[in-house]
Amino acid sequence: MSTLSPENSLSAAMSASFILEKKPPIDKTEWDNYFDEDGHLAKSRDFICLNILERGLHPFIRTEAWKFLTGYYSWRSSKDERLMVDSTRKKNYQALCEMYEKIQPLLENLHRNFIETQNKIAYDIQRLYDKDPLGNVIIDKKRLEKILLLSYVCNTEAEYQQGFHEMVMLFQLMVENDHETFWLFQFFLQKTEHSCVINIGVGKNLEMLNSLISLMDPVFAEHLRGKGEGAVQSLFPWFCLFFQRAFKSFDDVWRLWEVLLTGKPCRNFQVFVAYSMLQMVKEQILQESMNSEEIVMACNNLIDLDADELISASCLVYAELMKKDVPEHLKDFFQ
Repeated sequence: MSTLSPENSLSAAMSASFILEKKPPIDKTEWDNYFDEDGHLAKSRDFICLNILERGLHPFIRTEAWKFLTGYYSWRSSKDERLMVDSTRKKNYQALCEMYEKIQPLLENLHRNFIETQNKIAYDIQRLYDKDPLGNVIIDKKRLEKILLLSYVCNTEAEYQQGFHEMVMLFQLMVENDHETFWLFQFFLQKTEHSCVINIGVGKNLEMLNSLISLMDPVFAEHLRGKGEGAVQSLFPWFCLFFQRAFKSFDDVWRLWEVLLTGKPCRNFQVFVAYSMLQMVKEQILQESMNSEEIVMACNNLIDLDADELISASCLVYAELMKKDVPEHLKDFFQ
């Protein structure tokens, strides 16, 4: 048994300050001041990431900042180098599109899985609501379908799963160009260690969540175990969508996702988010003696959440964890 590292102790202290005081987001003027004349970052990566954790990003700078957070841009790059990266990403995307157009007939004729996935994507996109509150169309479904099919063909690690269409839609809303949407989504999956992918990261998240509940709230953990394994295992949609359906606005989703991209206050912060959400329905679960299915329904009814409040609550849980002796397997997860 051992406590977490001094570096994580600093993150916990910074998290506590976020809990106590909400500061305005990083705006364009401040963001521009993070760079020198050549476009190199004049501030450290940790400084920027901790500020994003505490304050978030103004919508005007979110696209550029996310390119750093995902790895689309190197943190050490100059302005000229980033222009070259953009040009290269665009060319590579165009080359992938041309390749896909050539092999699409072959895939349709020889691979049953491709046809099935193609139909799933088309069905999921058709169900997407594509208008804002004023009735204006805000997404291009044809472009979205193309990006999802290309991602399925090119990304052998993350096969298409229901919910990817909703995630990629948020990237399309954030950026102007298809190549940016495509690459940001690929880098997002990599940066978050494929945590939202069912056959890679979701099971690990559920395992970590179970361990965290046992450590932080052993009485509640025992109660949930009495309801069967499904009580926690059935919360997998939270991780598959990175909690997208729980928020009241797209800005709230982006706010949480950019925190996950910083790696602050720790790796796998999404597990603390899930724990905090489960705590919101804890009293209801205990008082009504809910069974496994009822617990899942109560969790699914958590909607219109405020991202800052949820991040704050999750940081508080992390700060409390820092005060405990942490088992080695959890220590490795949350370093």
